[in-house]
Amino acid sequence: MSTDEVRMVFRKYDGSLHWTSTLRRLGEDGHGVWLGAPAGTIARRGRATGRAVDYAHVVLLPRDAWWTATFNGEPKPTEIYCDVTTPPRWLTPGEVSMIDLDLDVRRRRTGEVEILDEDEFVDHRVRYGYAGDIVEQAMAAVAFLDKALRGDVAPFSGDYRHWLARLR
Repeated sequence: MSTDEVRMVFRKYDGSLHWTSTLRRLGEDGHGVWLGAPAGTIARRGRATGRAVDYAHVVLLPRDAWWTATFNGEPKPTEIYCDVTTPPRWLTPGEVSMIDLDLDVRRRRTGEVEILDEDEFVDHRVRYGYAGDIVEQAMAAVAFLDKALRGDVAPFSGDYRHWLARLR
């Protein structure tokens, strides 16, 4: 892996592998570190054989926030998909990891905002024994993301387009 590549690893609370992919390091700004994936990038769920993603996308890894955000290029109908996670931890300059806490918030290109996987969060909260502070942080992240995706709040207001253009 070159120094321009970053292996992004999502794990579940029990430590099991959830998603992995290797993306390009695009840069950093006041929002955090931006990674990019051109169409055709391979994403793997767990240890399964990967699948090529048919649209370009950029990922924002904010500093000390309990979420990550993926900003999708056309033709993906979901414009922005946010995973509620523990804050991203850089294990090395070429690898970042976070715990996926099940909850997701997405904005479709139509402007519709949805909170997803609340049932999975409830189930895993019991199964994995999420600590009280983890639950509080996850719920605060959902509230923030829901409001931010409905408003004109950076970086969700279009700041990502600059980073997406860098992939072209």
